[in-house]
Order: sequence, then structure tokens, then C-alpha cells
Amino acid sequence: MTALRPEEFFDLDEAPTIDEVLWQAWLALELPEGFHAEIVEGFIEVSPTGRLTHALVANRLRRGMDAFLGGSGFAAYQDMNVIHGKKAWIPDVLVAAEDYEAEPAQLGVAGGDVKLAAEVVSRGHEDRKRDRVRKRREYARAGIPVYVIIDDFDGDGHVTVLTDPHQDRATYEAEVRVPYGTEVTVPEGPAKGFVIGVAITGEPRQG
Repeated sequence: MTALRPEEFFDLDEAPTIDEVLWQAWLALELPEGFHAEIVEGFIEVSPTGRLTHALVANRLRRGMDAFLGGSGFAAYQDMNVIHGKKAWIPDVLVAAEDYEAEPAQLGVAGGDVKLAAEVVSRGHEDRKRDRVRKRREYARAGIPVYVIIDDFDGDGHVTVLTDPHQDRATYEAEVRVPYGTEVTVPEGPAKGFVIGVAITGEPRQG
């Protein structure tokens, strides 16, 4: 990580907020290949690239959604920052405009432009808590209309589709949760009608 002087970050005549401190620290991070960093509920969280099964599910979801969205003006993306205020997240898959125009210095897609975010839950305890709890609140605060959680570690595997975000309460008001092997359909937005089933999740986990 590159060391920067405080005056390079802030006007020292003003006390920086915690959000500003985290934002500037995030901007200065130089991570080794295979890691990424997010700002989630007051913490910078560094995570390694997911295991092969994680990557395969995320890729199947992205490819399936991208094909479904053909001709709609929207596309599915992977490995892109979502920036909301001074927060930064990297969903496993997101849906935004196909012709999204970014300034050269823009760090990612604005949270308000994301129509769907999806996370494939990783094995670790903190990884599971981040996707199931902390990111659920963050995406609701940002008003992201649809949040999809594909979770190998919820029983024998479940898919949860959350809609109707309440930004002030950081909650999603509507939830559909189904076990692997049962299809669930995205109910709204550009991906409305897209079906998530075993073609994406794989067969139900046993034990």
C-alpha cells in the first residue's frame, strides 16, 4: 500500500468524517491480483477471488441474464465497482444500461443506475454475513430495486430474491426464498421474467 501524507487526503482545517477517511483509504489501496476491496457499513473489507464453484455460478448467472436482456438496452456485468456516495461495492453480477457512459476518472457504476445486484455467497462466516446481512442493508439504502442472493450454505442451497427497498430503514419489504431445485423468477426491472433454477445454481446440495 502506498503511504500518503494526511494533507494529500484532507483539508487539515476541517475534521474529516469516517466516510471520507474510508473513501480516501480505499482509493489508495494497492491490492495484489486476486483480491478486491469494498466499503461496507463503515469498514473496508478485502476479499479474495471466489472459489471455482462460486465463479462458475456467477458466470452462468451473468451469461444467462445477458442473453435474456438482449435488445432491451440493458446488460449484465461482472467485476465492476458500484459507487454510492462514498461507499464502494462489487456485486458478483449487476444489471445496468448496456450503453452506460462513464467519465474517464469515474470509478464505477452509480448505485442509482443499478437495476439488479446479485451475490453468490462464499464459504467463510464473514463472507456469508456480508452478503446476507450487511450488503442486504447497503443495497437497500442505495435503492437498488432487486437483490438476488444465491447461497450454497443456506441449508441445501437457497435462492433469495429481494425487492421493494426501503432506503430509510435499509430493508427490502418483499422477499421470495426458494430451495435449489425450485425455480424463482425475477419479478421486476429489466430482468423481469428471468428464471433462476438448476441451470444456474446446480442441483441441490446434499448435507
